[in-house]
Amino acid sequence: MIHAPIWLFDLDNTLHNASAHIFPHINRSMTAYLAAELGLSLEDACALRQHYWQRYGATLRGMERHHGTSPRHFLHATHQFEDLPGMVVFDQTLLMRLRRLPGKKYIFSNAPRSYVRVVLKTTGLDRVIDGAFSVEDLGYHPKPQIRAYRAVLRRLKVAARRCIMVEDTAINLRPAKRLGMRTIWIAPPQKEPNWVDRRFNSASCLSSRRYGIPG
Repeated sequence: MIHAPIWLFDLDNTLHNASAHIFPHINRSMTAYLAAELGLSLEDACALRQHYWQRYGATLRGMERHHGTSPRHFLHATHQFEDLPGMVVFDQTLLMRLRRLPGKKYIFSNAPRSYVRVVLKTTGLDRVIDGAFSVEDLGYHPKPQIRAYRAVLRRLKVAARRCIMVEDTAINLRPAKRLGMRTIWIAPPQKEPNWVDRRFNSASCLSSRRYGIPG
C-alpha cells in the first residue's frame, strides 16, 4: 500500500518572510534579554546570542544550558509584539499550492505556541494545515535536537520514512534525514549538504510532480 506523505513544515522564513520585520524585532528582544539577565553590554549580548544560535540552533538552548534560564520566561519576554499581524509578510498564492499537495501537513516550529497561532491565523495557513507543533510541544527541546523530531513522530504515530521535512535552515534537516525523513531545503541556489534531498527557492515551488510523490 502506498501512503500519502506527512509534510512537516518549518514556519519562519519557510512559509512566510520573517526576516522582513519579525526576526529583527525578535533579535533585538533577545539581545536586550541577554544584556539584562547576564549584565552584558548590548554588543556583547548580541555576540553571545549569535554564538548560541550558531552552536545550538536556538538561543534558548544556550541560555538553558549555560545559565539555567527558564524557557517559559525567555520565550514570553522575547516574543512581545505591538502588532504581530501587521509584521507578517506572506504570499497568499502559497495557500493554493499547499492545498494541492497530497497528504497531511503540519507546522514544526521552534517558536512559542502563542506566536505560531497568530501567524497561522494571519496568513490563513490555519485553514490548510492539519496541526502545529510549537516549542512547548517539543518539551522545550528545539530543532536541531533530535528529541524534537522524535517528539513529533510520537505525537503523529508515524514512521519517519513517511515524512517530508521542509526547512529554510539546512542544519535542521540533518536530524530529519538521519531519522529517515525526506528533506527539502528552502534556500537560494547554493551547494546542498548531503542530507538535503531537494532544494527550492520557495515553498511555492513545491508540488507532488516535482518531488516524485504519488497522489
